[in-house]
Amino acid sequence: MRFLGNVLAVIVGLLIFSVLSFFILAGIIAIASSSDDEVKVKENTVLHLNLDGRTLVERTSENDFDLSSLSAFGGIPSVGLVNLKKAILTAKENENIKGIYLQAGMVIAGQAILQELRAELEDFKSSGKFIISYGEIYSEGGYFLSSVADEVYMNPMGGMDFNGFASEMVFLKGMFEKIEVEPVVFRVGEFKSAVEPFILDKMSDESRLQTESFLNDLNNIAMTQIGVSRNIPFEKVNEINDQMLIRKPQDAVDLKMVDGLWYEDQVIDLLKERLGLGEDDSINTINVKGINKTSKSKNRLSKNRIAVIIAEGEIVSGKADGMISSEKFAQEIKKARKNKDIKAIVLRVNSPGGSVLASEVIWREMAEAKKVKPVIASMGEVAASGGYYIAAPADTIVAQPNTITGSIGIFGLWFNAQGLLNNKLGITTDVAKTGELSNFMSATRKLSDLEKSIVQKNVEEGYDTFITRVSDGRNMSKDSVLKIASGRVWSGLQAKENGLVDILGGLEDAIAIAASKAGISEDFRVVYYPEEKPWFEQFLKELTDEVQATYTRTQLGTLFPIYQQIEKVKKYEGIMVRMPYDITIQ
Repeated sequence: MRFLGNVLAVIVGLLIFSVLSFFILAGIIAIASSSDDEVKVKENTVLHLNLDGRTLVERTSENDFDLSSLSAFGGIPSVGLVNLKKAILTAKENENIKGIYLQAGMVIAGQAILQELRAELEDFKSSGKFIISYGEIYSEGGYFLSSVADEVYMNPMGGMDFNGFASEMVFLKGMFEKIEVEPVVFRVGEFKSAVEPFILDKMSDESRLQTESFLNDLNNIAMTQIGVSRNIPFEKVNEINDQMLIRKPQDAVDLKMVDGLWYEDQVIDLLKERLGLGEDDSINTINVKGINKTSKSKNRLSKNRIAVIIAEGEIVSGKADGMISSEKFAQEIKKARKNKDIKAIVLRVNSPGGSVLASEVIWREMAEAKKVKPVIASMGEVAASGGYYIAAPADTIVAQPNTITGSIGIFGLWFNAQGLLNNKLGITTDVAKTGELSNFMSATRKLSDLEKSIVQKNVEEGYDTFITRVSDGRNMSKDSVLKIASGRVWSGLQAKENGLVDILGGLEDAIAIAASKAGISEDFRVVYYPEEKPWFEQFLKELTDEVQATYTRTQLGTLFPIYQQIEKVKKYEGIMVRMPYDITIQ
């Protein structure tokens, strides 16, 4: 058996090496053959935005060789919002681009990111150029984005998910009871429901209240914009949505939500007609990376820079990739503060929060930067809890009306595994110690009342610090902050009304405000941080991550979301300022 195992290991190793070699060689060839080639947009060209089945993130690599777009191991390819907006603006200004062919039926993104991209497409239409959308199946978000098009078409055998928003939580209480692990919770605020999945089997009344409140806001924003784009009264769009009146493809046509049930070849014929081409002519198309190569940065020779620091992911201590690590981002903010050519800083936040200690470290650098130059916060899909903590010092906070923010609260979580060890595994422990608290917070026994009181006091003091940070940053009294805190989550629209947000808008609005405050509105260029890693280093990391994620997803199937939640719990260190849960709106 050992021999067979060794043989299998060698085979697997050779397979992985062969795949790696192929991609490395492909990357080298791609870069060598295309890096020096100048891209020219031919006359009568269409920009093809194929977002179907892709995840929208804040930014992706500008390299020709990008694993995220290849998805060789079955992962979900990603597209950067910054990259897309740049492409759309370039297409608007290029006279050889006549329109956009949009495929975004099953795009994976939150409402605020879709809102920002939708606004860019609206601006594109102001040039008089066309947008044609086609999809086989439209998700709720996919249709929200696609409805901005002049004409929307759907496959005759396709479908549309248009029945309102829902957010489903996973509760682990029953699992912990079965394995005899006792979660012990420390929190402040009746809305701080981040710990509820560990101690309840359903939503608390407070959690349900806040969730339904911001979901209704997000839904109304989407219905309003769809109604305007499709020239359908809001009340009618809302009725279609509320009662799920689109149950078969023809319903979408009858209700004027799409313009026809066509196959893609028919949509291609329509594009040819718009371009004045004959039946046998080919359409000149260009993709996002191609057109972005033709883009010339505004004032690219200007010494005045605005630093956009993209903070996306969980907030953690140390220096880690793929997350907002305190050491890394504190350094980025400090470098931007000390760089005389950088006249203003925009912190782009897309985070549900995380470690209170890491948030405090980043907050400190934000506060220091604010003393010497304008600091603006731009909120993306979610900027809540720790995400709001690090944005609080900004001179101005900008958010989309459907951004998810707030959640000003704090919690601690500890697990007593004595039952699992003793009763399930037959493991016992004993301890020798020098002081009463030498084995403080041991996971092998119940906590003493003294231990609980110490942790609870720390949580309460951390909450007071959080409230103070918001109070100072927003120029509000602590009592005023307390009324809108308690861990409650708000939509951007609600946050604007209660003073947590200054302006409703996107990243470009935040950049414009930063330029104005710095007095450089007519002469500046934007630089993005953290800087991209060398393509080879980025390639290896993405390859490793994608192989691991795909394998785990395949092995666990429907249990994968629960596995992800448990893995996140393992990363919790110290006291946390985090969203109540990971929100996936469907």
